[in-house]
Amino acid sequence: MFKLNPSLAIVLSFALIIIIGGALLSLPLSSASNTYTGFLDSLFTANSATCVTGLVVLDTGVHFSLFGLIVIIFLMQIGGLSYMTFSTFIFLLFRRKMFISEKLMMQDALNIYSTREVVLVIKKIFTIVFLVEGIGALILFLRWLPSLGPKKSLLYAVFHAVSAFCNAGFALPAGNVSLIPYCTDIVVNLVITSLIIIGGIGFIVISDTFKNKRFSLHSKVVIFTTIFLIISGALLFYFFEQNNPSTLGQLTFSQKIMASYFQAITPRTAGFNTLLVDKFYVPTLLLTILLMFIGASPGGTGGGIKTTTFSIILFTIWATLKGLKDTIIFERRIPFQTVRRAFVIAVLALFLVCGAVFLLALFEKDKTVLSLLFEVVSAFGTVGLSMGITPYLTSVGKIIIMLCMFVGRVGPLTLLLAFLLGQKEHRIEYPKEGISIG
Repeated sequence: MFKLNPSLAIVLSFALIIIIGGALLSLPLSSASNTYTGFLDSLFTANSATCVTGLVVLDTGVHFSLFGLIVIIFLMQIGGLSYMTFSTFIFLLFRRKMFISEKLMMQDALNIYSTREVVLVIKKIFTIVFLVEGIGALILFLRWLPSLGPKKSLLYAVFHAVSAFCNAGFALPAGNVSLIPYCTDIVVNLVITSLIIIGGIGFIVISDTFKNKRFSLHSKVVIFTTIFLIISGALLFYFFEQNNPSTLGQLTFSQKIMASYFQAITPRTAGFNTLLVDKFYVPTLLLTILLMFIGASPGGTGGGIKTTTFSIILFTIWATLKGLKDTIIFERRIPFQTVRRAFVIAVLALFLVCGAVFLLALFEKDKTVLSLLFEVVSAFGTVGLSMGITPYLTSVGKIIIMLCMFVGRVGPLTLLLAFLLGQKEHRIEYPKEGISIG
């Protein structure tokens, strides 16, 4: 009997959901005009939703019908939690026991340490998801009720709560303007950013917060890195953009602080924006690219190389410069295998980004290299921010960006392991010999 390794199961499950979602979104029932939508654009939308990215080639709030928007909501939810998490939850509802092979797949998908924790973690995940999204949707519903009415405010509230918690970045205001109409709305800003942070830090960390014992090293690194990136990102964004008349320049001081805080959080794979991205100064665009590349945390709903990978690389570089043998974080030694894995993930991500930008440059000759780099990193980090070029990509360009989103969501290392795990391990030990570097 043929058995899938956990990594390949993750890859195939995402691919299957994307294809089904693309087929549903192409139906006349899914469009507001009751006409067929081109399959490539439908597939791009389904891919973006399932990979919780938010890059769009169609005006989401205008093009799609209620049915189409519901399909997108389900794709975002399934993509944010992974298909296997969803299917396992359904099995648990019907009291079906999990086989060890299924637990191994879930352990790999959720980045947890033991198969014994799988069932407990999944139950906690869905409790957290429904609770957090429900609270966020309720607050947004009450905020939008006076201006949008009951039906539209309910749709807006549920859609944006799911989109924010899953770090998907899809928004409904017409014209693909994301949340720019709510740039100065403190309620919308705080609710959306809170959902982004909670969804992005990972379920392991969220679960740790409800335990009476001390935080694990993983949780400490995630929390420390997340706070550091938010504060430093917000300060740098404010410093770069405070006098830009097209972004922060026309806002009051308090509004500038709020907008800077929002824009420091959203590149961490969320994809919403309250300011015009294509109007950012070049240093701000480069800062945003860096934040998008780092992304969210393991076990969360976002993409990127992950906060823990970024931290391990920085601490390893610091240890090397100090002449230390081991990587030490919070008085704990990091295993060599973990350090090597972190560097492999980062290097693979860099190769992917450089290769995708090179390919796009061949087919998108009318676009700047910076805009293409921004688009690729946004896709890989499953962010969804754009300098406005997404709807104008060629068919080949759309396919390249779709592949970047897919690899970014499942992870470059997971994708490689999906096809390499079946190979036999070489047990030959070769003699050592040094190579000059640096």
